[in-house]
Amino acid sequence: MIHEFIGGLGHLFVVVAFISALYSAFCFFRAAQAKELSEERSWKVNGRVAFYLHTIAVVGIVFSLFYIIYNHYFEYHYAWSHSSRRLPAHYMISCFWEGQEGSFLLWLFWHALLGVIVILTNKYWEAPVMTVFSLVQVFLASMILGVVIPGLNIKLGSSPFILLRDAIDAPIFKEQPDFVPKDGTGLNPLLQNYWMVIHPPTLFLGFATTVIPFAFCIAGLWKRRYREWVRPALPWALFSGAILGLGILMGGYWAYETLNFGGYWNWDPVENAVYVPWLFLIAAIHTMITFKNSDTALKASVVLVITTFVLILYSTFLTRSGILGNSSVHSFTDLGLSGQLLIYLLFFTIGSVVLAVIRWKEMPTSEKEASTYSREFWIFIGALVLCLMGFQVLIPTSIPVWNSIVELFGGVSNLAPPADQILFYSKFQLWFAVGVALLSGTGQFFWWKNMKKEELWSSLTVPVIITLVLTTIIVVVKNVADPSYIILLLGGVYTVVANTKILINVLKKNPKLSGGAVTHIGIGLMLIGVMFSAGYSKVVSLNTTGMLISKESSTEFNNENLLLFINEPKEMADYSLKYKGERLEPINASDYISRNDIRKTSEPHMVIAKRDIEAEGEVIFQKNDTIEIAPENTYYEIEYTDNRGKKFTLYPRAQVNESMGGLLASPDIKRGLAKDLYTHVSSIRDPNNDVEWSDMEEFEISPKETFFVNDYVAKVDKLERIPEVEGVELEKEDVAVKATIIVQGEESEYIAQPIFLIKNGMVGRIADEISDLGLKLTLLNIYPEKNSFAIGANTRQKDWVVLKAMEKPFINVLWFGTLLLMVGFGIAIKRRYSEFRKMREKGME
Repeated sequence: MIHEFIGGLGHLFVVVAFISALYSAFCFFRAAQAKELSEERSWKVNGRVAFYLHTIAVVGIVFSLFYIIYNHYFEYHYAWSHSSRRLPAHYMISCFWEGQEGSFLLWLFWHALLGVIVILTNKYWEAPVMTVFSLVQVFLASMILGVVIPGLNIKLGSSPFILLRDAIDAPIFKEQPDFVPKDGTGLNPLLQNYWMVIHPPTLFLGFATTVIPFAFCIAGLWKRRYREWVRPALPWALFSGAILGLGILMGGYWAYETLNFGGYWNWDPVENAVYVPWLFLIAAIHTMITFKNSDTALKASVVLVITTFVLILYSTFLTRSGILGNSSVHSFTDLGLSGQLLIYLLFFTIGSVVLAVIRWKEMPTSEKEASTYSREFWIFIGALVLCLMGFQVLIPTSIPVWNSIVELFGGVSNLAPPADQILFYSKFQLWFAVGVALLSGTGQFFWWKNMKKEELWSSLTVPVIITLVLTTIIVVVKNVADPSYIILLLGGVYTVVANTKILINVLKKNPKLSGGAVTHIGIGLMLIGVMFSAGYSKVVSLNTTGMLISKESSTEFNNENLLLFINEPKEMADYSLKYKGERLEPINASDYISRNDIRKTSEPHMVIAKRDIEAEGEVIFQKNDTIEIAPENTYYEIEYTDNRGKKFTLYPRAQVNESMGGLLASPDIKRGLAKDLYTHVSSIRDPNNDVEWSDMEEFEISPKETFFVNDYVAKVDKLERIPEVEGVELEKEDVAVKATIIVQGEESEYIAQPIFLIKNGMVGRIADEISDLGLKLTLLNIYPEKNSFAIGANTRQKDWVVLKAMEKPFINVLWFGTLLLMVGFGIAIKRRYSEFRKMREKGME
């Protein structure tokens, strides 16, 4: 059955959202241009009604798409491509925004909600601001229209409600037009993480909020209210900076926790495409604060606010046009939207730049010159450094765009992005970060007044002395030898010390003013944390055996990894470790289960318990229970014992995914106050490859009789006739017998359950493998007259894993710094919004 109604309803909502946004933009434009108050009110009412209708339609689109995903309507291409029946509810939510159409819809949804808030909270600016807002919504809604313009063969957008048969030209749809797959392809296993549930909505909320300061700025230029737009825009700019920054930090922590490159920032082009607008936004916030306090830097604020929004659009073009397909692991493939995205980018870029140029000479400027000993001067220099940081990242990231432009005009460009992205960007960004640190520590002392040279040096003397003392102590104690790291450390410590002094003074006078100091302390701690965790991270899994792990692998791989065989202890730095075996993750339990305690079924995600399975002394699954697992993930239990005799266990994860390059490893982390122990697997025995088993060794034994197989003691505990065999239909005359064989391993007992089968007079045998021990047992025959049976044993190499472990010193200083950064933003947002609300109550806005 094809559920066409819900898809048709969703598509209708898309059309309504597009038309209502277009009409809303027209109405608000007429209201902004109206000469008479009655005319303005009339057009405003129409604009509001249209935008409310637009918001309802957007919510309808969201409901329709989620309804399709949640109810497994796999006749729809989007549901089939991104979800499956086995996904829990929270991952089905993630499926909603995994695809291009869903992410555009998420962006559209946030814009709609923010637009309603702007309508309800700011009547004075409503008409011009909502004109810009509604125009942005027109373009976003067009991205999911999926409508072909008759006669022109032009397609607008890609619909999330297209049917699978219309999206894929598969032979089965010619034979069965109403064919519906039983299951979808599912969410990318690497994205089945709780961060996928919270990171994209946060990041897209950050994207969405950048339109508000932009809309106020354009409204101010349009209505020639050059000064007034800054005050209502500033709280939103701060909110946008906080949310976008939080989204970036979430992405960094997600990478640290999930990916195996050993860090939190890889300078991937898609990461850069978010980082650069945020830098310009932070620069804009500082110049807006400068203008509000001293009537300077208005033009700089206009330029930076416009640039921020344009860069958000540019980053969208980069990540969704397919232009970064060969240089980024994060980018989307091209859905044929690159032309629309380019028009979207050019429309707002050209429109805003032209308006700014026309109004440029009319914009007020301050007559006074900023003194070197004024806060305005230092903030301007800080904003300049932030912009230079952004350009240094933006230009190399845009190399694929430059190549495409050259090729468009018939030329040839072979420019390539940096081969070692981390090294290339870090060597420049490090020095910019030092500049930001020094400026953020010094600029806070001015408090919007010119200072005499003697006053400045007097204020800085104590922080500088404390900084030098603390830096010297840290350098000596922690053996910081690299000159560039010492300078970065100096900058970070100076920022923390100087802003701590400011914070103490502010808390005594007016705690509401503490946002800037708290934020800058957070930045200083982040720099210190980055310096130690990245610069002095060390590999502790050094191979000191003198033997190669793999002849085909690099020297670095052989030197920095350990080969661990099951249950064989290995020494590593300050630890003794032991590989305990492969573990699987049950869907409805929080503990891992051993692969050797379960039996596979015909369904990869369903297994059967061979015995009672315990965790922390309690039975979580009983023998013969059917257990649902996540088959994509295998966890490797590594038991650590430190030099104090304290034990702990880590479970690094691996997925074998040929379509994504083979082994996808995710780390497990032992978190400590002074350092993290970061562990991931580098190589595993590939279960999909053919295994070299030894020739079969046969044993004829009696019940309960022990025998030795591969140096392990084994015995057949019992034989039993079973009524069912997974994947085999048994008739009344058929016979199936299962042997339960117990094998005593080095540290625990293992169970193998081979099956002897007689079906239609033919003998069949289903072997069972004990993965840990590299042992496969087969019930070859049963001799009732002798009360004995024949067991066949094949062996292979014992199970193993290649492990890499790193120590990340003081990485928690980085995470604590990010927390303070967000707290500081929160304090500043509350203060600026309170100021704006008071001004509005006085009728000044």
